[in-house]
Amino acid sequence: MLFKDQVDFVRQHIKKNKLRVFMTVLAATMGCAFLIVLASIGFGIRDTMRKEILEDQAITEVEVYTNDGEELEISKISNVEYVDAIVQRTRIGAMAVSQLGDRSIEGATLLTNFVEEEKSNLKLSEGRMPTKDNEIVVGYQFAENLLTDEERKAMEQSTEEDAEPIGGFKESLIGKTVSMSLQSYESEEAFPETWDFTIVGITEKPAKDWLVDTNMLFDESWKDKFQEVYDANVEGENIDLFYSSTKIYTSSLEHVKTVTEELKEMGYSVYSVSEQLEQLDVFFMAFKIGLIFVGTIAVLIASIGIFNTMTMAVTERTREIGVLKAIGASPKLIQRLFLMESAWIGVIGTVLAVIISYAVSYLANWILPMVVGAALGEDEFQDLSMTFSLIPWQLVVVASIISIGVAMISGWRPARKATKIDVIQALRQEL
Repeated sequence: MLFKDQVDFVRQHIKKNKLRVFMTVLAATMGCAFLIVLASIGFGIRDTMRKEILEDQAITEVEVYTNDGEELEISKISNVEYVDAIVQRTRIGAMAVSQLGDRSIEGATLLTNFVEEEKSNLKLSEGRMPTKDNEIVVGYQFAENLLTDEERKAMEQSTEEDAEPIGGFKESLIGKTVSMSLQSYESEEAFPETWDFTIVGITEKPAKDWLVDTNMLFDESWKDKFQEVYDANVEGENIDLFYSSTKIYTSSLEHVKTVTEELKEMGYSVYSVSEQLEQLDVFFMAFKIGLIFVGTIAVLIASIGIFNTMTMAVTERTREIGVLKAIGASPKLIQRLFLMESAWIGVIGTVLAVIISYAVSYLANWILPMVVGAALGEDEFQDLSMTFSLIPWQLVVVASIISIGVAMISGWRPARKATKIDVIQALRQEL
């Protein structure tokens, strides 16, 4: 029997039992669609979290920590392959009070090497990198927190429900000169020594809305001067005023893992995006396997319907099977005919399931943000780029293999039963 004749044979018998086959295909479709949609939730949440991680910090950044107070060997680290920049930021353990006219701000002061900062691709929303000792870069929210005494009192009296910010410096800070002095956390008065600095750059807006960047970045050459002034105004033994953190920047994200492993071999404690992503991938791998397992149960339930359909098909076609055997059809041919029918049910159900799954995924990503936003009373939530469902092609392939494979297995037993039908008894059966 030619392959075309085999296909016609299967098609004719499917047409005779349209309703029963339709219900079986529907069950297979629902099972496969449930598997894809359920697993797509894991892929969607993972994709959202990866985006959040990569937006929160530099993707080529590696934080390095020493053990037991040891000093970093910068020269040795700089020789590591793929290391583009080594940024050491030193935080001053004293309050910095900055004055611009009748406005002032109390904030954190960081000492850094601007040459290395530029190599690390420090992003500025406005201005340029400093080239002189008396030039500085300030944080994105520095201007809006530069307040007068009246504005500060009004802010203290305001409530969280007040939508509009109170006061702040409205003009551009680029080119403005601020007067800065240090103040001990134990004292209410600033030290008499003051320095004038020109603002030449403003950092980029933080990735998160709740982050407030009011830092002031100075050249590291000021370290000794600040320490000297602090020691002169604070009684007691000399206190180490500075707390340093070191971040290494690689040439690309793909080299972060290599650099991280080499730094670990050198005895340093490190943290990088690659390690966080690896931990995230391990967690969601287990999560997705669990979801696929639960979805596979739905496919197995649908397979019961396929098994019943194919068993009834064998029973109803006993005489036809006998005729096929009488004219010389081999057991393999008969088995193939019934397996083709069960495979047809699996393929059609899988194709419909994939189409439905993509439609459900699209609607979920469109509607759920609005529903959740309305339920929580937060309009901003609707604007978030959150992915509730994501269907990669790998998921479609795995789900298709599971669905069609289960359909073939469900039809295998009835197909084997058809090959064992006795020819004489089958021909004696009344139509």
